Amino acid sequence: MNWRLLLGLGLLLAAILGGWSAWKHRDQPQPQVMQTGRPDYVMRDFEMIVLDDAGSESLSLRAPLMERDPNDHTYTIATPLFLIPDDEGRNWELRADSGWASAKGDEVKLKDDVIGTSPPGSSLTGTFETAYLDVLPRENLARTDAAVTLTQPGSILKGVGFEIHTKTKRYAFKSKVRSRYEPHAAR
Repeated sequence: MNWRLLLGLGLLLAAILGGWSAWKHRDQPQPQVMQTGRPDYVMRDFEMIVLDDAGSESLSLRAPLMERDPNDHTYTIATPLFLIPDDEGRNWELRADSGWASAKGDEVKLKDDVIGTSPPGSSLTGTFETAYLDVLPRENLARTDAAVTLTQPGSILKGVGFEIHTKTKRYAFKSKVRSRYEPHAAR
């Protein structure tokens, strides 16, 4: 047998084995990491005070349970009570069955039986109820597109869509507004 033939067969065999190996070890998608669904930390029965950029109190939060999602660093809150100060230092109270807060704390979502109460002794006294509420603490704004009932001394306002500015104490309904006057003498 000729040495050139043996060398050619060896090179052919090496090329076939190299091609087969490259095919076998080609880029394959990495297996997906299983999400455990477990928080990376939990707070129980706590009160937390959040400061704004100037170091003043932006809001306070009291809740029996808060959990942080390790993937996006958002927070899930059970039965939160948010206290948001107005210009005179009195607190608006926002309650809900559940809540969610963004990783940076610049957005809060309250849902299921949301109740907001104005500060005692303020010029805007009343309580509003809705299904969900988005709160933007840095903008001193709370809003919803859901139905809202605002109860004030002597009147009940209902509408769909609502915005309230906690510092200026101004609110606005967006649509389908109905008002019912209830004088004190009729009660």
